[in-house]
Formats: sequence, structure tokens, C-alpha cells
Amino acid sequence: MTAPVATPTERCDVLVVGAGPAGSACAQMLARAGLDVLLVDQHEFPRDKVCGDGLIPDAHHAFARLGVLHEVMAAAQRAPHVACIGPRGGRIDVPGTLAVLPRRQLDDIVRRAALAAGARWLAPARYEAPIVEGDRVVGARLKLADRGGSDAAAGVIDVRAAHTVLATGAVPAALIAAGVCERRTPSGVALRGYVKNDAMVGRIRDLEVVWHKRLRKGYGWIFPCPDGVFNIGVGLAHSHGKQADGRRTMQDVNLRELFAAFCEVYAPARELVAGGAWIGELKGAPLRCSLEGAQLSRPGLLVTGEAAGSTYAFTGEGIGKAMETGMLAAQAIAEARQRGESEAAMRARYQAMVMALKPRFDLYERANRVNDHPWLADLLIWRARRSRRIRRRMEGVLEETHNPGNLVTARGILRLFLPIR
Repeated sequence: MTAPVATPTERCDVLVVGAGPAGSACAQMLARAGLDVLLVDQHEFPRDKVCGDGLIPDAHHAFARLGVLHEVMAAAQRAPHVACIGPRGGRIDVPGTLAVLPRRQLDDIVRRAALAAGARWLAPARYEAPIVEGDRVVGARLKLADRGGSDAAAGVIDVRAAHTVLATGAVPAALIAAGVCERRTPSGVALRGYVKNDAMVGRIRDLEVVWHKRLRKGYGWIFPCPDGVFNIGVGLAHSHGKQADGRRTMQDVNLRELFAAFCEVYAPARELVAGGAWIGELKGAPLRCSLEGAQLSRPGLLVTGEAAGSTYAFTGEGIGKAMETGMLAAQAIAEARQRGESEAAMRARYQAMVMALKPRFDLYERANRVNDHPWLADLLIWRARRSRRIRRRMEGVLEETHNPGNLVTARGILRLFLPIR
């Protein structure tokens, strides 16, 4: 009888699963603090990631903290405004610190910075299950694919770690395996593609976001990338409605039909697609929003980034907040080790730091009513074009100095009818 082959074992202080912005930010901060960090991902890098690719001010702040802002901006396409475009064609350009860089390039920059800080790298390695002793997670079992990406010659490895951080994004498989998933369905869904059209360079310079009754409960966007390429897509908020039995099911909406409607109702989208060349194909992805859908921790394990719901509901923006929550996870672990803090105290502090962000996410949920009622976008744009006060408030939303929900509450809507200032 052949003896079973022992599973190889790796050891580290912190295992970070997922090398997107949240995981790589977390790994870099931990490595800077002197911890032995193993950063793993199910894909070799660089790799594609479905996203709008827009970088708003909170992302720029995070890049600066991570020391990669110059490298990101050297590769990115800068944009002067977010252009908000209503169903009747009204437009308001909101200035801000903005750029666009496809996630294939962006995520690799942030990952390489983590490795430069001292984190170790293992890929392709897929999270299979936690290793649990008593009630505490003490690592993870990973499935290794061969370098060709096939599982045919895959093996498994056990990684033992004092702490595990899940930064595995919106797909819930790892959350389910780790026993921390509270909602399997996403908060929203999006569909995006890349179109190269040199004739549109200079004509579309801003991050354009479009609302229309044909896109109800969602929105369309066009973001200019470097080299004459444009990220174009549609997003649907609250894509999975709660049924009478408590289950959540997908709304009866076809994202490809929504995309086609976007191109019909918005002339620049129609012109971009008709006169351009597709780079790859349209791809869809789930969104997890509003810091909901997963437990933030269990003994030995923290959840961060979009796995924890770090995407804003109203705008679908998540890169900056993903990095912010990843750095909070690193801060909680590193400071607990320095202070000799208990596991329970560390987890409580991490949860408190993340949940301190929750009021802002809730305000974006309130602002999400614009997607349900696109006429609100018309009203807000019409008023903002005539009021410096409202334009300043919209700039404050972008810079995170003003609450977005206040613009579309009953009181906020009433104030739109007050004398112009």
C-alpha cells in the first residue's frame, strides 16, 4: 500500500489572499512593519480585471501613502472633470484630481510595490479552505495550478499563518469557504469593454457618467484611458432584489441590452463604438457595496477590500476605499503585535475602524436614488449650472468633504428650488 504524500507546508506571519488593490496595499504596509508576509493570488500578474478604471481623489491619497502615486500617474490618463449627464442631455462638469488606468497595469504597480517592501509572492494559487484549530483560523489550504494556468498538474500547499487576510474581491467563493459570507448575491453588476478610437481623443476628456430613463436603476460611463483607448460600460445598482421568502434574485435586466440602450441614447457612446475597434470583449462582474454581505473577521482572519463590500453603491467606485480598508487591516495587525494586544482586541479595533467609514457608505446608498429616479439627475444638473453653492457641494462629494446623500434627500431636493446662489 502506497503511503499518502504529505502536503507541503509554508509558514509566515500574515497570509494575504488576493493581490488586488486591497490585498497589495495591506501586504505592503505589513511588510514595511517588519512582518513576514506571503501575498498570493489565483492569477499570474499582470492580469485583467473588470472595472471602470476611474481613479478619484481617495485613490490618489492611497497611492501617495503607498509611495506609488508618481508611477501610477506616469502611466495613467489624467482627466479634468467628472461629467454628470442627465436624461435630457444637461451636463455639469465637476473638477477634481482624476485619472484613468486599466486595472491590468494599476494592480501590477501596487503588487510590485508590496514585493519591493518585502512581501513574498505565490501565484497562481487559489484559496480552497481555511486551516482551523479549535475556533481559530491558522492559515489556509491553497490549490496550485501549473504555470500554464491548468489545474491538470496542480498540487496543494498548506500555509500556516498567525493571521490571514482575505482580499478576494466580489466573487464570494473564498468568503463561503472561510465561513464569513453573509450574502452570496452581489449588490450590483457591471459590464465593460475597451474601444480604441483615435478620432475621439480630445473629444472625450472627462470621466463621463450618464443617467437616462432607458438605464433606470443604473448608469452608463465612458472613461478615457491612455493611447486612444476608452473604457465604456454600464452598471446596475441593487441588481438583486429581495423576494418575499427573503432570498435575493437577479432583476430581469439583460446587461448587454442595457449597454445597447446606452449606445442608442447617448450619441458619444454610439459614435465611439461605431467608429472604433474593440480590444477584447465586453466582460461582466459583480459588485459588493456598502460594507455589507460579509463578516469583517473571525478568530485568526480579517476580511478587507471588496470582499468586505468596500465599493460605493451610487458611483460603483471602489479602488480607493479598497486600499483604505486594506491598510486598516495592516494597521490593526501590526499595532496589535507591537502592543501585545489580544486577538479579540485587535479584531474589535479593526471592525471599529472599518465601521467608522460606514456612515459615508450609507450616504452613498441614499444618493443611489438617482439611479432609481433619473429625473433627479436632470434637476440637480439644471440647478448646479445656475448655483455656485451646489457646484461646490458636488466638488465636495468628489473630494469627500461633503455628504452625497444630502443632495437627494427630500430636504436637499427642496433646497434646489430655493433662490439661486
